[in-house]
Amino acid sequence: MKVLELKGVTKNYGGFTAVDAVSLEIEQGKVLSLLGPSGCGKTTTLRIIAGFTSPDGGSVELSGENVGQLKPYERNVGLLFQDYALFPHMTVSQNVAYGMRYRGTPPSAIASRVKQMLSLVQLAGMEARYPSQLSGGQQQRVALARALATAPQIVLLDEPLSALDAKLRLELRIELKEILRSVGATTIVVTHDQEEALSLGDEVVVMQAGKIVQRGTPTQIYETPASKFVAEFVGRSNWFYAARQRRSDRGMTSYVTGDGVEIRVGSGSGSHNRADLCIRPENIELVNGAKRELVEDSEYNVLPAIVLDVASLGANVHVVVELPGKSRLLAIRKNVGRGQGLLPGQPVHAVFSPSDVLMF
Repeated sequence: MKVLELKGVTKNYGGFTAVDAVSLEIEQGKVLSLLGPSGCGKTTTLRIIAGFTSPDGGSVELSGENVGQLKPYERNVGLLFQDYALFPHMTVSQNVAYGMRYRGTPPSAIASRVKQMLSLVQLAGMEARYPSQLSGGQQQRVALARALATAPQIVLLDEPLSALDAKLRLELRIELKEILRSVGATTIVVTHDQEEALSLGDEVVVMQAGKIVQRGTPTQIYETPASKFVAEFVGRSNWFYAARQRRSDRGMTSYVTGDGVEIRVGSGSGSHNRADLCIRPENIELVNGAKRELVEDSEYNVLPAIVLDVASLGANVHVVVELPGKSRLLAIRKNVGRGQGLLPGQPVHAVFSPSDVLMF
């Protein structure tokens, strides 16, 4: 069942179109991530759904009802703002109960629901505390409990984890996903954080300049981006721009970069005289330069390179290598332990499959 449906929604600010004929729907119990750079229209879209901003065209329907003329408080929508917007003069319990009191819920039902919500977000026993007595992560949980307390038709989360430090953001991202699934909340998450969007959303909608440029599962968005913009914005990438086609070999097409590097692409990529080529860092294997058997008669791309920089980032190691012609590649590999890593100046071969090369 469709909980939300946007039909051709448009919003203009003077001569600037913030949202350009956006059509979107989300089914019951699904989590949808709206992803894009600043100014792409994702937050304006969220505000239109919530009722804080009126569209210049199109319609907003909740469970089949056109809510375009309803005030925010007249829509059965739960909101979690970027800054949480907790009432500082209210206790945790009073904050969570606020929406229910405003809607006239009986006091006995409010008390039961508050207890249930605080247990859900692991804040039982903190009912009497004030927001100033809570950590950032605890404030985020209170705001989430308040958003869910009224059993809204849809929950709207605006950059819900951006105010937290990196470690806490990761922990709460996992917790947030579990909570939303446990209550079956239909949710839209607005974020510019790619990992957040990919990890939280059952589906991801990528926006650019007020338009939806791709919608799909996290795997589809990352592995088969519909455009160069999506490939560049979602995840890290190595790029070879304006490479020229050379020849076809073993069912594959070869392209030569401006630096003279030849790269094979898979047979399913099509064929163009010129193309921009993209290789994800985690799809590149760096092999010790002495292993010559990989170089001869390989269907893989096997490019001689020199290690320039090695950065250990915990579980992963980021290695920058230089190819002939001075092109550089970033490869991400697992941290194999002390004494087994690569060193600057070491000769290697950058090895990757033609099927892993994205072409635009």
